[in-house]
Amino acid sequence: MNLLLVEDDEAMAQAIQIALERRGFDVTRCAHGSEALMRLRHQPPDAALLDLTLPGMDGLQVLHKARADGIDVPIMVLTARGAVGDRVLGLNAGADDYLPKPFDLDELEARIRAMLRRRGGQDEEATLTCGPLTLERNSGAFYLSARPLDVTPREQALLKALIARPGHAVAKEKLFRVVFPMETDIQFEAIEVVAYRLRKKLAGSGVSLITMRGLGYLLRSDPA
Repeated sequence: MNLLLVEDDEAMAQAIQIALERRGFDVTRCAHGSEALMRLRHQPPDAALLDLTLPGMDGLQVLHKARADGIDVPIMVLTARGAVGDRVLGLNAGADDYLPKPFDLDELEARIRAMLRRRGGQDEEATLTCGPLTLERNSGAFYLSARPLDVTPREQALLKALIARPGHAVAKEKLFRVVFPMETDIQFEAIEVVAYRLRKKLAGSGVSLITMRGLGYLLRSDPA
């Protein structure tokens, strides 16, 4: 699921992006209202998370212009303006939901899914599969040919990001952020170690972790 995150606080935007990518979302960030409106018009995501306090064009203006243009992307407002009057303004401007800061990341994820269900948009399945490999979303458990697959938390994070887009390369830089969030003392090459260990666990199973040189990694089901 593609999400557009519009937030001008760099640290907060990075933290939200990492948290949502670990939950299987594909997150694109921007920090300016005018850029957000351009993306909503020309590269519409499945949903957008929009801060109200933005440089240049603020979030309410983005909402008004987007809805006036007939853009029906589900939009959730994320803002420190938590007063009832501000919520009413946001909802009246066309927001589908309103979540004041600070918020719990599990609640954010749940409300994104609920927002999409209400709007009849794309909602994620309870499970994701790639050949004999299955991810049970609710528990986060992986099964290989119906048997539990024993993976470490870092291997789990890497596998979640890959099974969300089977057959498509995921950039190594994005995977590093997902597997090692906010860990500044870890070398970039550490992602290769996690991938190597995971590849060994999948060997001969009917699903393979492939290195795409210059692109990243992908997960694919092996031909029968």
